[in-house]
Amino acid sequence: MNLFERYLTLWVFLCIVLGVVLGRFVPEPFHWLGGLEIAHVNIPVGLLIWVMIVPMLLRVDFGALHQVRRHWRGIGVTLFINWAVKPFSMALLGWLFIRQIFAHWLPAAQIDSYIAGLILLAAAPCTAMVFVWSRLVNGEPLFTLSQVALNDTIMVFAYAPIVALLLGISSITVPWATLLTSVVLYIVLPVLLAQVWRALLLKKGEAAMQRTLHLLGPLSIVALLATLVLLFAFQGQAIVAHPLIIVMLAVPITLQVYFTSSFAYWLNRRFGEVHCVAGPSALIGASNFFELAVAAAISLFGFQSGAALATVVGVLIEVPVMLSVVALVKRTRSWYEAKGSPAQ
Repeated sequence: MNLFERYLTLWVFLCIVLGVVLGRFVPEPFHWLGGLEIAHVNIPVGLLIWVMIVPMLLRVDFGALHQVRRHWRGIGVTLFINWAVKPFSMALLGWLFIRQIFAHWLPAAQIDSYIAGLILLAAAPCTAMVFVWSRLVNGEPLFTLSQVALNDTIMVFAYAPIVALLLGISSITVPWATLLTSVVLYIVLPVLLAQVWRALLLKKGEAAMQRTLHLLGPLSIVALLATLVLLFAFQGQAIVAHPLIIVMLAVPITLQVYFTSSFAYWLNRRFGEVHCVAGPSALIGASNFFELAVAAAISLFGFQSGAALATVVGVLIEVPVMLSVVALVKRTRSWYEAKGSPAQ
């Protein structure tokens, strides 16, 4: 992990502080930026999201999809967790904690928005950071690559319907036009652009690809941090008035990460998959494509919404929580591969 990735939680925390301070003492520039919209999509944030997403999508090789059959059990488990378990379990946890347990301490007008943000976060499987998590657990690289490519393909078609279904179940109005616009802007177009750029780079050789990825990596994180400054500049008043909101939103996100990663890890063992596949499968199943979730939340509900704040909390806890899952996967390898276990 490079410097930015290793200390991402620290940078996120500093951007939160900076954004809150700026939003509280010099709000005018941020109000102006928030007004730069086309079809309810904020232009500055849209550009920043592209700077975040495109370098990460450059790593995805859709040609690796033919590798799916080599690890069909791990692929099946991850798809089941990502698309049949994770979004629905988050909707349940959101209802339990946000609408029931914590409702007394949360602003009533934002409760639906918080739940919507949690759903947007859970419905987007991670695309970029999973390569880091997989490397840390000595995961099978071809499995990780093919799984990410398959997830991205499914996300183009499934993200909007799943989000709409769960928002409807939660009795939240679904702005279909904005949701579909977000999918096109933040999934379809970046994927197409990244694949065209990838093909052009590979014509120059693998070294050209690696140089480009090395140069763009920090730029992607900087764009993420700049987005967070903007978000928290608009959220500053709400956070100062309700400082425990961050903690309360973090509870269902954290519980869901541990639940989905443990479930995926156990299922892989139960179905006899090898550890180098089970590890990244559990991590892909648990982590989130938070860049997309943040962008969609802003497009659907606005900068100052509870949905935007909920997705940003996902960014805040992503790195430390996922690193703890990495540690658990590594420490339990002997148990996973124990003689007589289903994995043998």
